[in-house]
Amino acid sequence: MIQSPLLTHFDGYIGGQWVNTSTGNSIDVYNPATGEVIAQVASMSEDDVKRSISEAKQALRLTEPYNLETRRNWLVGIRDALLGNKEEVGRILCLEHGKPLKEAQGEVEYAAGFFDYCAKNIDTLDSHTIDEKPKNCTWTIHYRPVGVAALITPWNFPIGMIAKKLSASLAGGCPSIIKPASETPLTMIALFSLIDQHVDIPKGMVNLVMGKSSMIGKLFCESPDVPMISFTGSTEVGRTLMADSTGWVKKLALELGGNAPFIVFDDADLDAAADNLIANKFRGGGQTCVCANRIFVHETVADSFGEKLAERVNRMTVGDGMKEGVDIGPLINKAGFDKVRRHVSDALAQGGKLVAGPNPDTLSGNDLFYPPTVVSGITREMACSREETFGPLVPMALFRGEDEVIEAGNDTEFGLAAYVFTKDDARASRVIGGLRFGHVGWNTGTGPTPEAPFGGMKASGIGREGGIEGLFEFVEPQTVPRGA
Repeated sequence: MIQSPLLTHFDGYIGGQWVNTSTGNSIDVYNPATGEVIAQVASMSEDDVKRSISEAKQALRLTEPYNLETRRNWLVGIRDALLGNKEEVGRILCLEHGKPLKEAQGEVEYAAGFFDYCAKNIDTLDSHTIDEKPKNCTWTIHYRPVGVAALITPWNFPIGMIAKKLSASLAGGCPSIIKPASETPLTMIALFSLIDQHVDIPKGMVNLVMGKSSMIGKLFCESPDVPMISFTGSTEVGRTLMADSTGWVKKLALELGGNAPFIVFDDADLDAAADNLIANKFRGGGQTCVCANRIFVHETVADSFGEKLAERVNRMTVGDGMKEGVDIGPLINKAGFDKVRRHVSDALAQGGKLVAGPNPDTLSGNDLFYPPTVVSGITREMACSREETFGPLVPMALFRGEDEVIEAGNDTEFGLAAYVFTKDDARASRVIGGLRFGHVGWNTGTGPTPEAPFGGMKASGIGREGGIEGLFEFVEPQTVPRGA
């Protein structure tokens, strides 16, 4: 079982206190690298969740909201606590998720960046008076908290995803109830331990509930005291949240699925494109919603690009993320492993060519380590083109011209991230302008950053996280005209 000074509790956190559920039910947490149970955390009841909503509502201040400087101090306190405990939080994250330790610790720094950005830019939320005086009135705009916010996060970025939401929620003065994924609750418990120990924050302002997702999500949707839900996860679950909350007029912020195209033109720097694809695709074992899922390579450079990819992929090491020199850790569970194997098998059965990686028939499936794999000759009919693989598979398709690849890139219901590699500025402008994706990297495979807004188009979501735009997700403008 896991031992850590940040894991002295395995319970929920409600109203400023650690709370064990009255039912005594628990959830096993596994290390995907070993298959061992490393902890058991509380699986909370409906009454526990309802109590968290009540405590959050009590913490809400509408008539006298916590001033900006107070909120700034909360954000700075969490930032400093994360950075001061980066190694231990990263170790916990590595053990429950599986990503390499260095990558896990980098995620902690990434998370701290959101609290830092919100702290430095919180004055954007200060009230202001417009210059004009229409109707002989002075017009002042205030930014009021939306209210209690339910923050639901996935397992693939256990600290990064909550940082995006919690930083903006606290900046806006919104009390929150956080529901982490059952696969990775320990990193969240560690965060709450740091908040409890190091940050002077009113009780009920941050709450943690763990347990059955369908039950907790439904209570969030049905409660009139939870006017906002911020969720990161699958489009399927996002649609369920939308449907279940129709009885109330709620604000929804949804970062949903992706099916990212990665487009390499014939004039691209192929070495740079290959390096960026490796960094983009295999982060978190390929289990990210922004990683390249469909790779389109111009037919005149496809063979050369494939060779460069194979050379890099064949040098990568798969193994336990706690060990030195590991590039890719295990997948999160058996379902994830089986999906990658199914996508590779389907592609090969329909004429795809294995460029790097093992034949899927040779994999026993007795563990969750799937070697990085490159397959060429991909067509739109293959499962890896239509579905998000969420694993270390690079499927390569050919294209001839701009219009063709724009149409192919957009041939998905999703619109989260895309990537374009070309040295031609005019071409880049045309292609990027034609792609319906909220984030488009040009000669880079980089993903989100705290300083810029991130979110999806089409079925990939609603709203933005990060940047000034993300700060405004948790507030509502209140306009006050004042007569003479």
